[in-house]
Amino acid sequence: MSRDLRFYLASLASAGAGGTLLRSAIAWHLYQITESAFDLGLLGLVQFVPALLLSLPAGLASDRYERRRVVQAAQATTLIATGLLAARAFQGAADEPALLYWVIAVMATAAAFSNPARSALLPLLVPIEAFARTVTTASTIRALAFALGPALTGVVVAAAGIAWAYLLGSLLVGASILILSSLEARPPAARQGAITFSAMLEGLHHVFANPVVLGAMTLDLFAVILGGATALLPIFAHDVLSVGASGFGVLSAALEVGALTTAVALLFLPPIRRVGFVLLVTVACYGVATIVFGVSTWFPLSIAAYAAAGMADQVSVVLRQTTIQLQTPDHLRGRVSSVGSIFIGASNQLAAVESGFVAAATSAPFAVVSGGVGVLVVVLIVAIAIPTLRKYEL
Repeated sequence: MSRDLRFYLASLASAGAGGTLLRSAIAWHLYQITESAFDLGLLGLVQFVPALLLSLPAGLASDRYERRRVVQAAQATTLIATGLLAARAFQGAADEPALLYWVIAVMATAAAFSNPARSALLPLLVPIEAFARTVTTASTIRALAFALGPALTGVVVAAAGIAWAYLLGSLLVGASILILSSLEARPPAARQGAITFSAMLEGLHHVFANPVVLGAMTLDLFAVILGGATALLPIFAHDVLSVGASGFGVLSAALEVGALTTAVALLFLPPIRRVGFVLLVTVACYGVATIVFGVSTWFPLSIAAYAAAGMADQVSVVLRQTTIQLQTPDHLRGRVSSVGSIFIGASNQLAAVESGFVAAATSAPFAVVSGGVGVLVVVLIVAIAIPTLRKYEL
């Protein structure tokens, strides 16, 4: 493993743990203030709008400018906003939903720029023949960080209060910025020229010209929108399971613990060749696990079901990332990754909107169960409509 790859993975871990800690802390804090499923759904909408509006220009920026610096600048924006939030929380002046929405919007804006730049940077750090295994390694690190963040939220909030959770998350983001400074500078991937709308759309054109990439992104988009239960975890922890802040931390981490377990297993298993078929099967498993989570009123079963959803999702992540990056030329990787942010990253925010609004109109369990059923329907439709994806092999 090269020096630059080690620093990249360390930065990924720090940013992942800090970001998930902050987002889960804000969600918990907001629900404690409002006790409203609708407000949790609105939190997702606030994150979705910047992702939708900025993903294309952010993708072009990650191709036209040094990708390491794009990530650092975006994360510095997050650091300023969350640092201010922590300061307000220590003063006892952070119990304002508008403030939490503002911080989440800033974080989403920063992520719109940092995510495609970070994804497009990874293929430059390893030989092409080692890339598939490197994606699995990076996914393992990411899963560990994403499991650690929410778990820390529950522990820190229960032991010391929400202000310390905000401070710890901010420190982890700051550490990620410093670690990236140790990477060797690399020139921009794309030729310089006018920043035009046409240039922004080149990544979108590439996606629609490749049915395998389009099919994988479409499958994940609708599966996550319908099956995502993350936004409703404060409700399940507080109202359905009655496990408090510490239980919320455990529940939030269960998805990523399942993902981490699977990621580690994938490091030792032979590479998956029937990528399209396995992708469809794992997304279907994700839907089934979501249904079980929605109907459960027993905390251990809820943890197991949510972890199973994470296991299925991790396989999907590895297969999708490997396929997209290997089938995209370097000068387009930032823009294609930004399209992926719209299809995949923004789907997480839309999932929060969908589940929050449906839960407000009905109930949290109904929103999750109906979403899981929707995932199974999506898998069936994609399998029939895009046979190229079903048959795709590496």
